[in-house]
Amino acid sequence: MATKHTPTHYVFLLGIVVLLAVFLLGDYLWASASASSSRSHASSSVPFWSKSLALSLGRSNPGPKEVRCFFNTSSFLGECGSIAAAMSKFNSFYSILLLEDDIAVRIAILVKLKLLFQLILRDEFNCFTSTYETNDHFLLTVIFCSAMNNIDTNVGLLYRMWIRQNNSSILLPKTNTKGLKVSIKLLNATYTDIPSPNLVWEEMPEAPVPRLDGASVQIKDLLYVFSGYGTIDYVHSHCDIFNFTSNTWCGRFDTPKAMANSHLGMATDGRYIYAVTGQTGPQCRGPTNRNFVLDTQTKEWNELPPLPFARYAPATQFWRGRLHVMGGGKEDRYEPGLEHWSLAVKDGKALETEWRTEIPIPRGGPHRACVVANDKLIAIGGQEGDFQAKPGSPIFKCSRRHEVQYADVYMLDDGKEWKQLPPMPKPNSHIESSWVLVNNSILIVGGTTLKHPITKKMILVGEVFRFDLHTLKWSVIGRLPFRVKTTLAGYWNGWLYFTSGQRDRGVDDPSPRKVIGSVYRSKIIL
Repeated sequence: MATKHTPTHYVFLLGIVVLLAVFLLGDYLWASASASSSRSHASSSVPFWSKSLALSLGRSNPGPKEVRCFFNTSSFLGECGSIAAAMSKFNSFYSILLLEDDIAVRIAILVKLKLLFQLILRDEFNCFTSTYETNDHFLLTVIFCSAMNNIDTNVGLLYRMWIRQNNSSILLPKTNTKGLKVSIKLLNATYTDIPSPNLVWEEMPEAPVPRLDGASVQIKDLLYVFSGYGTIDYVHSHCDIFNFTSNTWCGRFDTPKAMANSHLGMATDGRYIYAVTGQTGPQCRGPTNRNFVLDTQTKEWNELPPLPFARYAPATQFWRGRLHVMGGGKEDRYEPGLEHWSLAVKDGKALETEWRTEIPIPRGGPHRACVVANDKLIAIGGQEGDFQAKPGSPIFKCSRRHEVQYADVYMLDDGKEWKQLPPMPKPNSHIESSWVLVNNSILIVGGTTLKHPITKKMILVGEVFRFDLHTLKWSVIGRLPFRVKTTLAGYWNGWLYFTSGQRDRGVDDPSPRKVIGSVYRSKIIL
């Protein structure tokens, strides 16, 4: 018997045909648009990365099959909290692409990835970064690493890297390394060390006491070394003097009882030493906003007007007849301060009764170097965040919080606008008294950089950095005898000196251990 088709059957079949046509048309239009978008973005100066991971750089990659193995599925992003990174071979470059909608997290991850990438490829590649904003308001950072020494860049090198948002650990899945031998298990504890020349260091007479987070200024051939922790449980309330000519410790005197014991801001006009704000007492006690001035000829102390608010380790300098204080940690010891104040002073006396508000510093926080050079005010490095007192602790016991060191350098030359200069070779803080001026260059001695991404331990710095004020370029001129933070540095007659601070645990362990009073010097020729 023949089957009789009803109008309903025809409508159903027609609907299927229409849906199939719509699907094919949509697929064709999507493919055309994707190809067009890939071509246009690949040829433009701003790469495009959509939330669905439609990578234009990947689509234009000579080996598109490799691109598909960078990511598992969209659930990959769900697992890692919108953080993704991949490295692909792109023409003669290797690149890391990083997507993150939180700029603070993005910066921290970027630094870790860049250091890791340079570790993997050793000295055979030169890496630099570029950052863009995509059309869907995500920040895209690309780390380009170009081959050096004419090595073969056509080897098949593929890594998948990502960082879990919970613990920021870097995971390295198995690699596809056709023709290239690479073996990476864990990040070595010393992975942040920068290759640099070995300087010849001479050990000089040790300081009367060890100190951490002290402060110092140099006047002619004398280095005045103030306060600081002896250990976390006791602090100093005096000044020791080192004579560079005789290489001896030649004096000692007490500081005012109301003056801070650590995290001071300090500057000099050549005779008077200005000691500003800081922390009173051991552990993580509160700050004071009281300020004092010392006449180095008479050894007499006087008090200056108090700061509007107390700060921890603010950047401090004497510039154009005014004492400038900026940044530092706020009263809770953790939140970065951006405020910038100044006070007119002359011959150790305040010419004003109140501090004047100045243009805020672009990035706040404590433990940065502050230098006056060529009549310009320069702020170098520093960090955001710091240890805090444990809630309810009767002794204000220090409890570690998250801190982020940075490499930023800012300059103020007209008093109205901060200008950003080239950053340090790596993030660095705890350097407020760790600098000297030598032959139109700023030297930075030691410090502390970003914590280890896996062990979370603090990493100390063992390099001597040079910032050439003529070329505005950074370099590493040598290594210290050990890694150390909060050094107190000086320079005299061709010799670079440093004393005090907290040194590392050994050659293979850059985490901090012993507070020292050692004094070293090395002949420096620039």
